[in-house]
Amino acid sequence: MSLSAFLAENAQTVENVKYAASKRFLDENGQPELWEIRAISGSADEKLRRDCVRNIPIPGRRGQFQRETDMDKYLGKLAVTCTVYPNLNDEALQESYHVMGAEQLLKTMLTSGEYADYVIKVQEVCGFNISLQDEVDEVKN
Repeated sequence: MSLSAFLAENAQTVENVKYAASKRFLDENGQPELWEIRAISGSADEKLRRDCVRNIPIPGRRGQFQRETDMDKYLGKLAVTCTVYPNLNDEALQESYHVMGAEQLLKTMLTSGEYADYVIKVQEVCGFNISLQDEVDEVKN
């Protein structure tokens, strides 16, 4: 056993994944345009999660709050952060859909089913074997 296997220069890179998020966007050959998805690091994921935490007042306990992660907001931010292509921050693309912001653009471009499938694919690319929404649903039950 050697720690050299864990050195950054010895770690295998995670390849970006090409995925047809929708059959409605076609390339010049009439085939679905492929989107490119990248994995993010644990520290980048942690920052996204922190950005999606909100404080909920605890009933009957004045001035006390419970921290809760807004999972819908987190998954939207994760999907946008992991999307390499198309560039969701492109101003012309946002203008064509009459929206402002990458998250709003993604939700507007894709149908609700396509969006749900895309979020699941993004989670798979990031290494989540079970979708975070499944985990949330399991905790609720």
